[in-house]
Amino acid sequence: EQTEEIAGARGDLDDMSKMLDEYLAFASGEEGEQSEALRLDHITRTVAERIDGAKVIEVTEISVTTRPMALTRTLTNLMSNAVGYGDRCEVRLIKGPRMAEILFDDDGPGIPADQREDAFRPFHRLDDSRSQNVAGTGLGLTLARDFARANGGDIRLEDSPLGGLRVRLRLPY
Repeated sequence: EQTEEIAGARGDLDDMSKMLDEYLAFASGEEGEQSEALRLDHITRTVAERIDGAKVIEVTEISVTTRPMALTRTLTNLMSNAVGYGDRCEVRLIKGPRMAEILFDDDGPGIPADQREDAFRPFHRLDDSRSQNVAGTGLGLTLARDFARANGGDIRLEDSPLGGLRVRLRLPY
């Protein structure tokens, strides 16, 4: 008999299955992918053109050596999150002394400072008020941080001048 509890359990199983499928697709897609020299500015613009609401505001010519699919997936995820939680995403690419910085600013609800580290935990979704309009598995920031650190960089969450969240992705060049 189809009860409310059974329907709820099936929904939970479907959600877990989607999470695992997404993670496995991510992991298997990069296995064996070789690093190569890439124009970070070109890839950043290309990804932004495919995401409604994302706009590259400032860009500098920068080349990095990394896996192309992993970089594209990371940029896509970060821009998609920004426009999913807010109405827009402004992207800036800045060339520092040894690191390229890509800033993703949104005008959404942001993440309180005391919850920012939790946002990087695998399969962790923040409170319902932030998550309700965005489909996802809670892996995006975890995988973005893994990508950044595997490439000698890092990722931080900060307050955005647009009122929402700023994601600062740093990669060596």
